[in-house]
Amino acid sequence: MMKTVAMDTNRRRSAESPLAPSGLLEWPLRGADRLVAFVRRRLPPGARLGAGHSEFSQLARQGEDWPLEQVQEYQLKQLRQTLIQAGNYCPYYQQSFSKAAFRPENLRRLEDLEECPLLDRMAPFVHREALRSKGVPADQRVPGPTGRWLQKGVCLPKARAFLEVQWKRAGWFQGARLAVLNDEGRAGAGYDAGRDWLVLDSGLFRPERLPEGLRLIESFAPQFVCLTPATGQRLASALAQAGGSWSSRLRGVFCGPGFLPEADKERLSGIFLCGVHCWYWPGELTVLAGQGQASSLLYFWPQYGRVEFGPPDAAGWSEIIATSFHNKVMPLIRWRTGDFARLADPRRDGDLERPWPAVSEIRTAAAPA
Repeated sequence: MMKTVAMDTNRRRSAESPLAPSGLLEWPLRGADRLVAFVRRRLPPGARLGAGHSEFSQLARQGEDWPLEQVQEYQLKQLRQTLIQAGNYCPYYQQSFSKAAFRPENLRRLEDLEECPLLDRMAPFVHREALRSKGVPADQRVPGPTGRWLQKGVCLPKARAFLEVQWKRAGWFQGARLAVLNDEGRAGAGYDAGRDWLVLDSGLFRPERLPEGLRLIESFAPQFVCLTPATGQRLASALAQAGGSWSSRLRGVFCGPGFLPEADKERLSGIFLCGVHCWYWPGELTVLAGQGQASSLLYFWPQYGRVEFGPPDAAGWSEIIATSFHNKVMPLIRWRTGDFARLADPRRDGDLERPWPAVSEIRTAAAPA
């Protein structure tokens, strides 16, 4: 039997990533653990995942059908709340807004946001404490994936809820068995009893551990697999090197966060023998984009955050500029992500499925040290 990661390590990781769930048990499960897992999955979503998850699930489901006018009204409302709260309680923004003579209460149109100063890509790491709101108690904040402060009961449930609604475009459903392959070099495994998710580290899919990793997947029999582009490419290379194949029958693969070129997507689809659905978000959970149903274009959720694009360079690449919604602990406003995108062009890409910002390609920056 494979060596598993200790339960305290699993729980610590769960607080750092929306895709590393809470309540992990070791896998394979013992008889008593199977009973616990069965009972947990029968609880209402609000009891298992928190009230915030249910609220944001409803927002995402309903928001997919909003007309453009409702989208704009919602974004303006969220921007005003975010800007005013930041201007009142975040020392960094108090100084930045004053220097630029920017007054959040004067925001009347979405276009007025252009008067707000940009936030440098490294600011969330260099000015972490100055960006933290003094109006939110300490017990309401948790550390995020890269050390940024997130709001407890808000940011991670929101990310999970929007991802799940987004995955439904590719056939996902509540109760589906999901294997999550983390982009980490360790070789551990854990089980989220509340959602029937098997969580594996990518170290299990190195060439020397590949048979063990595949046996673990096959014993779990997932209906969907979730992995990062880097993990997917490493897994494909390991399978090719070992002369093996993927034998677990899947309904779909979710690949993100990041961008997967079309050629790589076709390669993964050929390995897993199913469709590959992609999504993108920067490391700070500010904005979220997901693949549509009729094309490979990525559409930015207007209810999740506000996305802007810098002026295109000679090759047509525009920097992604992100403003977070809902996180009162440490809002990021007009954050220069360092990622670049090619905007969708109806003349080239066809009619858009939704009145949302859409891109055809994304070039991601290396993560800050």
